[in-house]
Amino acid sequence: MTSSDGNLSQQVARALLEVRAVFLRPDDPFIWASGIKSPIYCDNRLTLSDHKVRSLIEEGIASTVNALYPECEGLMGTSTAGIPHAAIAAHLLKLPMGYVRGGQKDHGRKNQVEGRLLPGQKVVVIEDLISTGGSVAEVVRILRAAGAQVLGIVSIFTYGMQKGLERLKEAGIENHSLTDFDTLVYLAAHENYIAPNDAPRLLAFRDDPADESWIGENR
Repeated sequence: MTSSDGNLSQQVARALLEVRAVFLRPDDPFIWASGIKSPIYCDNRLTLSDHKVRSLIEEGIASTVNALYPECEGLMGTSTAGIPHAAIAAHLLKLPMGYVRGGQKDHGRKNQVEGRLLPGQKVVVIEDLISTGGSVAEVVRILRAAGAQVLGIVSIFTYGMQKGLERLKEAGIENHSLTDFDTLVYLAAHENYIAPNDAPRLLAFRDDPADESWIGENR
């Protein structure tokens, strides 16, 4: 699991902080749906509301796909946050686009993969963020079962969690993120979004989300 070139990675991380798509609260943790207590909450949907940030991200996705997967024949967004990014990047690349539903429809054609997908079609999955990697690994599985050749994943942001790394390795797929947790924490500390001594606490969370000892530090 890798992030993009250093310059773009810092630009995207700074943009996420500036439009408050990322919230950092090491002293007042968020609770994820999984029950994990987290000092960070990332809502990349907010990037769609700022045309400069939107352009930076979509052009970054498009250039990453073009550079790493020149044989790509279509983009597939993850439901729901990856869909608009896949659509805009596909438009820039002049490629077909589709998406994978979170669950199979119970009516009509009962599709889970939406959009035209041909057998053997080479596609890249577009995801907004990756934490433990479970949902995007499932998207890859569904696309493969539908006959797609999944070349890789391009995401906006990754936490770089070990579980996520392991799941994608097990799935035999690689992810390339525009920016990552380490870059974002570094910028947040140096540009006064957090206190400098909060950075190690955030990195401790990334290293072991199940260990909540970082919550009580520096209080």
